[in-house]
Amino acid sequence: MIYCLTGELLYLNATTMSAVVDCGGVGYKLTASGNAITMLSSAGEGSKVRVFTYMSVREDAVDLFGFANEEELDIFKLLISVSGVGPKAAISILSVMSAQDLINTVVAEDAKAISRAPGVGAKTAARIVLELHDKVEKNFFVSAPQSPAAKGTTSKGAKVSGHLSDARDALLVLGYSRGEVANALTGMDPKMDTEEIIRLCLAKLMK
Repeated sequence: MIYCLTGELLYLNATTMSAVVDCGGVGYKLTASGNAITMLSSAGEGSKVRVFTYMSVREDAVDLFGFANEEELDIFKLLISVSGVGPKAAISILSVMSAQDLINTVVAEDAKAISRAPGVGAKTAARIVLELHDKVEKNFFVSAPQSPAAKGTTSKGAKVSGHLSDARDALLVLGYSRGEVANALTGMDPKMDTEEIIRLCLAKLMK
């Protein structure tokens, strides 16, 4: 299994959602998520990039799919675990919404939003919500209301702000797990600055 590629971006086509990354003289072609395409476009051809990957092996083909970060890769793996959802449908969903948006959408049980992805019908979208709701709520940080009754709260009952979301992303980049980050963010005042939230979370995490 190829977990990630680190090398020079040789080719990028946002229309076909494809890219080629040169790693040690070998060019790996992959189909990338929307977020990964944006990241690679910002870097530009000729730049050194890192893309997290999933290799799909079938009898007649071997396909490589690329993602901007590990969270996207984890969400992709969850999506293809759903009955009837293959890699192409999963990458289609992640091309119209970010991993975080999908997390929020699944917890909010908004199957209609998922069905807007090309090639994803209403029944498939409903199945995704049904099969992934509990898994997503348990294993990922939710930064949007789950339902009208829970408006303004996360799955742990804490109000979420952009500052909390930014702090979460920064802590994940530092290498902490999603569970550690979620626990550290519990009880944080969403009105505080991002830097202050990060400082307090680090103090909790290093105890």
